[in-house]
Amino acid sequence: MLERDQADRAGTPQHESDQARIARLKEIIRTRGWPTFALVGADGGNAAWAIAQHSDQDPTFQQEALDLLRAAVSAGQASPGNLAYLEDRVAAGKGEPQVYGTQIRRGPGGPVPATPIRDEPRVERRRAEAGLPTLASYLAEMTTICAQDTN
Repeated sequence: MLERDQADRAGTPQHESDQARIARLKEIIRTRGWPTFALVGADGGNAAWAIAQHSDQDPTFQQEALDLLRAAVSAGQASPGNLAYLEDRVAAGKGEPQVYGTQIRRGPGGPVPATPIRDEPRVERRRAEAGLPTLASYLAEMTTICAQDTN
C-alpha cells in the first residue's frame, strides 16, 4: 500500500485510490488497532502513517489516526518523526500553527512553512526530540526537491 501511495504522489496513477487505501487502513484499525511496530514492524507502521498523512479528504479520520499514532508513540510502538509530520499536517489542514514546521508551501523565495510555527524559538528542540533534522536543513532539502519538480 505504501508503494502505491508513493507512486500516486509521484504522478503514476494507481488502480487503487487514496480512498481505497484509507478504507483499508480504517478496517485494519477497527479489527487490530493502530498498526504498531509489534503488530506490523517499522515498514508497516510507516505505511499506515503515510496513508493517514495523505487522508486530507477525510479530516475526521486523519484526527483519529493522529490520536492513535500519538498513543502508539507514547508506548514506543511508532515513529516520533511520523507523529511530528501528522501533527503538523492536521494543524495545517485546520489553518492552525504547526509544532514542527514539517508542512511547507512554495513562497516567493523558496519553501516556507505552510502555516506559522507555534513557539518557533523552541522548534529545533522539538524537531530533535522527534528525530527530525534542523528546520534549516529540511527547508534546504525541500528547496532542492522543489527545484527538481520544476525541471
